[in-house]
Amino acid sequence: MKIKENLFPPSLFAIYLGVLFLMSGIHMGLLVFMEKVNWSEPVQTIVPMVYWGLVAVGLTLFTRRKMKSTYEEPLHKMAEAAGRVSEGDFSVYVPTIHTADKLDYLDIMIMNFNKMVEELGSIETLKTDFVSNVSHEMKTPIAIIKNYAQLLQTGHVSEEQGKEYAKNIEQAAARLSSLIGNILKLNRLEHQRITPEVETYDVCRQLCESVFLFEDALEEKGIELEADIEDAALIKADASLMELVWNNLLSNAVKFTDRGGSITIRQTSDESYVRVSVSDTGCGIAKECINHIFDKFYQGDTSHAMEGNGLGLALVKRVLELSDGEMQIISEEGKGSTFLVTLPVAETGH
Repeated sequence: MKIKENLFPPSLFAIYLGVLFLMSGIHMGLLVFMEKVNWSEPVQTIVPMVYWGLVAVGLTLFTRRKMKSTYEEPLHKMAEAAGRVSEGDFSVYVPTIHTADKLDYLDIMIMNFNKMVEELGSIETLKTDFVSNVSHEMKTPIAIIKNYAQLLQTGHVSEEQGKEYAKNIEQAAARLSSLIGNILKLNRLEHQRITPEVETYDVCRQLCESVFLFEDALEEKGIELEADIEDAALIKADASLMELVWNNLLSNAVKFTDRGGSITIRQTSDESYVRVSVSDTGCGIAKECINHIFDKFYQGDTSHAMEGNGLGLALVKRVLELSDGEMQIISEEGKGSTFLVTLPVAETGH
């Protein structure tokens, strides 16, 4: 994109100079003409004064118009737009002065202002959605706790019902605790309030430890687990944060895999990268959902909404960003999903 370096280019001053030379030539012509026709001396004095007065007024009006269109009007529009933004109106748009092939630095400033307002609008929308989603997510477990507590207070419940109500209250409280914990973790990660304690460690061992945590859940649903993991592979990252990644991916795999299905964990490495894939034979992800899978509170499969809060993959994404890692998603609706994590290999000293 070509940008004009000057708001008042040299060509404009050349026009001024040319006009003054032309006016001077006309002035000389007037003097010669008045001499030939023998106009009186007062007339010969007044005519040049009027002439140069008109020239001065013309140049002044032209300069004023140029300054107004180049500086004043755009700056007034910017000031008005900034005032509206300060009052919370993010629908503001300031048009550029010139077309795309004749942009100057004031146009670039206007374009950057429009971009900034657009970003602020997006942030405001995200904040509103976040508050709305948090309120909604908290409302459900709180309602469950309240309802079952009221039933227990009636005193007209059997011992078996009491145990069931208490279990439901415990599950709702655990879900609420998990939601608040994930919100706090995500907030601290996004605002750099958690400084990763980077260390070199064996990710293969960590994967095995994470798998053991889900042994009971796998057995309960009759899910077959296949693990193909190397003896050792070193990465440089915060082990406690990376544990969040593996636990979230395995938790999702167990949650979305039907009873009797299977989960496969594969880990490979080369000189540059360690790759870990977690595959399941679950419900898969629709194409229109994949682009939103990392959005906070987004849950593509609403049938499992009570089992999570839609923050797990947002946490995973942020942790991988802090660890210089990446994640790819390969999924087909009705056939399962694969989450492939790629991390740089730790450099080992010789």
